[in-house]
Amino acid sequence: MKNAGPDSAEIIPGASRDWASDSYRDSYWALFQQSFVCMANLDLEFRILDANQSFIHRFGSSPGRVAGKNFCEFLHPSVQMKLRNELTRLADGQSPRFAGHMVAVDSKDAVFLGEMTGIAVRSSTGRVNRILVLVDPEESESSPRIVSTRRKLFSPMHARILEGVAAGESTVQLATKLFLSRGGVEYHVSSLLRKMKVTNRPALISKSYSMGVFTVGQWPPRVRPEFVSE
Repeated sequence: MKNAGPDSAEIIPGASRDWASDSYRDSYWALFQQSFVCMANLDLEFRILDANQSFIHRFGSSPGRVAGKNFCEFLHPSVQMKLRNELTRLADGQSPRFAGHMVAVDSKDAVFLGEMTGIAVRSSTGRVNRILVLVDPEESESSPRIVSTRRKLFSPMHARILEGVAAGESTVQLATKLFLSRGGVEYHVSSLLRKMKVTNRPALISKSYSMGVFTVGQWPPRVRPEFVSE
């Protein structure tokens, strides 16, 4: 985490500033202004109230492109449901904070990895009235390449084969379920290995997860429809 000067924050015009106390306001703005970490203040429906310059540069390029947007719109579909559930827990007062990995889409429609922290901010009455979100993007060039949701990678049959392999189903089980011969299943698996540029089934599944093809936290595994051709 890096520090910047006092001019590093940029507030979205019209943002609400009805903080509960001077102490919260002062501590919030000190952190908000001095950090290069992407920071945004959300309402309880996860709409962006204000954001610092780092967040605006990463996600919208200008304040007007993030103002009022739902934060979940910037999350990759593979993690959207899981992180929305975490934000809901914060908004409902079930948890004071959470931290974890995220996959997001930036202002150039590029997908990136990062660490996300959410903090439930309470008013003087003890009720949650804001959610502070911090995003620390992972800049390593060795990070896994994550596929944009606009790219259709798989045919419907390939998607069903991939789901079966990810669930641990054998060639015989897949053949029975999909009304294929064993040779037909092996042909489709070989095609998937070539498409994903891997050499075996475990690597195929591992790479699929790293690319955001499967929804995180769902069992049995399902290929997201965004990756399947009509």
